[in-house]
Amino acid sequence: MILVIPLDAESPKGRLLMLQQSVIRELLDVDARAFVIGPEQVADSIALLRTPPRLVVTDSQVLATVLRETPPQVPVTSFSVLMARVKGDFETLIEGARALETLTADSKVLIAESCTHHPFGDDIGRVKIPRLLRGRAGAALRVDVVNGKDFPENLSGYDVVIHCGGCTLNRRAMLSRMLRCREVGVPITNYGMTIAALHGYLPRVLAPFEELRDARLAA
Repeated sequence: MILVIPLDAESPKGRLLMLQQSVIRELLDVDARAFVIGPEQVADSIALLRTPPRLVVTDSQVLATVLRETPPQVPVTSFSVLMARVKGDFETLIEGARALETLTADSKVLIAESCTHHPFGDDIGRVKIPRLLRGRAGAALRVDVVNGKDFPENLSGYDVVIHCGGCTLNRRAMLSRMLRCREVGVPITNYGMTIAALHGYLPRVLAPFEELRDARLAA
């Protein structure tokens, strides 16, 4: 397996993001072998391997670069999509990502982060994703951002909720937030699926999970 981790201005100094730490720990627990590289090393690293990697997992923000440098037969997904599979109702989050296509300039979106980190520069939840959404739906699109425990009681006024990976939430807490969205008929998805969907890469990053499902059905 190859893990692609960019070190940019938002990366915590001297440590990895919790999403990245979680994946590496899981790989160690199952005695799997992984190569941790930067996005500029993808093509060279794959070429050096005797056999292609079983999976490439990347930070969502460099997904386009990684897909461009990875052969089409090599499965690729993101840390955020992996976290969606582990912590949430995967199918519900996929439906939420597809609902982004229905947004217009009159729509209202909630972006929710489970942690309370100090936003810095081109913050993914406060700058990058809103910019992508407005580029698709229109500049007048309204985006509200909440973090920590400030998840609104009333979600009925929103057209879509976009949640972070939820690395500081346990599965029960994440499912509870998803249930509150479902009760009022509001689609919910996460950062990684949002970025993939808005760039047209959603089928590619979901393909590894479809292959696993097909293998289970065939067993």
